Amino acid sequence: MPEFSKTYLEPAWCPGCGNFSIREAVLKALNDSGLKKREVAWVSGIGQAAKMPHYIETNFFNGLHGRSLPAATGLKLANPWLNVIVESGEGCHYGEGGNHYLAALRRNIGLTVLVHDNQIYGLTKGQASPTTEVGQATKSTPQGVFNQPFRPLTAAVSAGAGYVARGFSGEIDHLAQLILEAVLYPGLAVVDILMPCVSFNKVGTFAWYKSRVQKLPESYNPKDKSAALATAEQWGEKIPIGLIYWRDPSENPPLERKIAAARGRESLPALAGNPPQRAQLEAIMNKLVY
Repeated sequence: MPEFSKTYLEPAWCPGCGNFSIREAVLKALNDSGLKKREVAWVSGIGQAAKMPHYIETNFFNGLHGRSLPAATGLKLANPWLNVIVESGEGCHYGEGGNHYLAALRRNIGLTVLVHDNQIYGLTKGQASPTTEVGQATKSTPQGVFNQPFRPLTAAVSAGAGYVARGFSGEIDHLAQLILEAVLYPGLAVVDILMPCVSFNKVGTFAWYKSRVQKLPESYNPKDKSAALATAEQWGEKIPIGLIYWRDPSENPPLERKIAAARGRESLPALAGNPPQRAQLEAIMNKLVY
């Protein structure tokens, strides 16, 4: 029996939504990882993508719209051995939570950030999101979008993330491999996941993505930062998917390890026992005070 499985809850997603395929990829990645449920926790914000942990048997915390990354940061610092997955849509991560996204990139904390990117606000019924294309008419932009779309992976490469990838909900096995690598990477890992919104984005359909996404060739070198920046900027008739950038973790250790080293230890104190005793928690909290 797989360690990670679906819950009994029926998803509140539209038939044909890319979230179903993303859930399959996430489950495959985690069951291939060898991790146990107690070793993984989800943090999400608000939105259709943020409902993902409701539909997977796991530990999770649902926060406010755009505020999943601060909660996940606190969780990771409190328990550095926990594999923390932060999952929401592009509106939640790049819009309302845009400042937190940039801060997390610079900190390079050991989080896995999965972003369901359908270029539209789905939960609130079709407003333009940070990645909606210029000229596209939406409920909030009936005359077309005037703003240039945010390029999240360009920001991720330039601001400090060590693992930066783009996947597509229509390539489940490929996406699952990217998620698996992201979860196991010791540092901030970002996977931007292209997916259709069948109800509110009539431009970014499954067929539209399928005709444009192209897997990066084996000759591509994700360690070349200049090439990674150029690749992250590619968008249009050809959209590259795959591992765009990878940095050796030893070049910039994750934040939780830097904090531990600054305090003269290899790691932060661990909790022992189930559940831990109050005195033990108080002792650990005293050690965490700057």
